[in-house]
Amino acid sequence: MVKARHSRVQKSWMTRWSWVFLLSVLTMFMFLLILLLLALHLLSMPTSFAPVQHNHLNSIARNASYISEGEDEQREQWVEILSWEPRAFLYHNFLTKDECEYLINIAKPNMQRSKVLKSGMVKTSSGRTSFGAFLDRGVDKTVRKIEKRIADFTHIPVENGEGLQILHYEVGQEYVGHHDFFVDENYTANGGDRIATMLMYLSDVEEGGETVFPDAKGKLRSVPWWNINELSYCARKGLSIKPKMGNALLFWNMRPDATYDPSSFHG
Repeated sequence: MVKARHSRVQKSWMTRWSWVFLLSVLTMFMFLLILLLLALHLLSMPTSFAPVQHNHLNSIARNASYISEGEDEQREQWVEILSWEPRAFLYHNFLTKDECEYLINIAKPNMQRSKVLKSGMVKTSSGRTSFGAFLDRGVDKTVRKIEKRIADFTHIPVENGEGLQILHYEVGQEYVGHHDFFVDENYTANGGDRIATMLMYLSDVEEGGETVFPDAKGKLRSVPWWNINELSYCARKGLSIKPKMGNALLFWNMRPDATYDPSSFHG
């Protein structure tokens, strides 16, 4: 009886080592196969994007995309991660110069004093002194092309977006700090809350005009483009984005869990 028990233990021990040996051989085979594929360039690591360190404000994702600015000129496009609180991204050269000028020209005849929604009524306010005009969604081929590009970038269908609003700020005009979401159901009855906002800069400015997020989290002075000497006095507290023709700023007013993001406060 003792010998029989010893025989079973011996057999179990040999079976276990057989499995270990088999797994070792398979692992070595897969390793050699991967090396072979890499050597033949059939399997390679992606190289079109620079390594992205998430939660780091210096993170920049570049690709080989270009937009045409004429017969002989092309401009590189890339997306820069500005902040995770709020989630904010700068799309360099989102619009061409011709598109920027086109939007300005079709809006000019209809420019009026900008208004705000307050106490259930649309009215002018001393906190918003710009002039603006609304464009109907899909009003022409150029606008539809831009709306489609916005949808592709934001992953939000065109039909879930608003019509474009063209704004013009003279020297000294402003829109004081505010959120782009509402907590009053009366304001969200028509279409729901604005979960994200995309600002497209249609012209360059000599000074001022920054979009400022005073409550943004992160070491803002560490980002390569943040230079206090190039910012207006009002833009030196928080995350500030200088206007540049063709650039587009996308920021999210709501978190991924659909709760309001108070750090999206901007002006």
